[in-house]
Amino acid sequence: MDGFDSIPFVSPPGSDFMSTRLPSAKPLKRPTQQRAKATVQAIFDTYVRIWQRDGWARLTTRAVALEAGVAIGTLYDYFPSKHALHSGYVRYCVEQLLEAIDAQAVAPTALAWPERIRRLVRTLAGVESRLPWFHPDMLELETLVAEPKHQRRAYEDLLSAWHRVIDAATDLPVRPSPATLEALHLSVWGGRRYAMLVQLEADRMQAWAASMEHLCLLTLRSANEPA
Repeated sequence: MDGFDSIPFVSPPGSDFMSTRLPSAKPLKRPTQQRAKATVQAIFDTYVRIWQRDGWARLTTRAVALEAGVAIGTLYDYFPSKHALHSGYVRYCVEQLLEAIDAQAVAPTALAWPERIRRLVRTLAGVESRLPWFHPDMLELETLVAEPKHQRRAYEDLLSAWHRVIDAATDLPVRPSPATLEALHLSVWGGRRYAMLVQLEADRMQAWAASMEHLCLLTLRSANEPA
């Protein structure tokens, strides 16, 4: 996955609603050295802290640089505006999500296929506290920082995660069809995005995620039963 281009959470791939994207909303480069990675991580951590404390309207790149202990010029090397910073942070959230799926549902060797699916669904559903913080109000910025190609990239990256989990599930007798996996992905990811949009309460999110686990397991078991 190249660069810090934003991966939005609401509008569907190819939506014309993306035409208002700001020219300065794209991050400039990606950190490669360990020190640079630590700097960008500090910037992201501070971005979240200021957003939680003051909200988007009062958040500025200068405030982030000052609180993070980073020179403003260094911050601008990566993020020329606060919209670019938001774009980079959203991309970071998606990358962390994909890494969590690989670590929890793909990499473990002695794991039965139903548990792999449970971990995949719970991670995608956003009910795991280990994932980066993402506030529902961030959805309002999507049309300012996203392009249709970023929507498509996120969609394909996350759909590929389903295939990696199934590849790792060697005890699953019959591999489900690509259409089945895509339908499950749309059900889970689309549901999460809409739940964020309406700011569904935490207990209802947990209940929904549990129902999605059941639905996905039932669908995959049905795919492995004789016709």
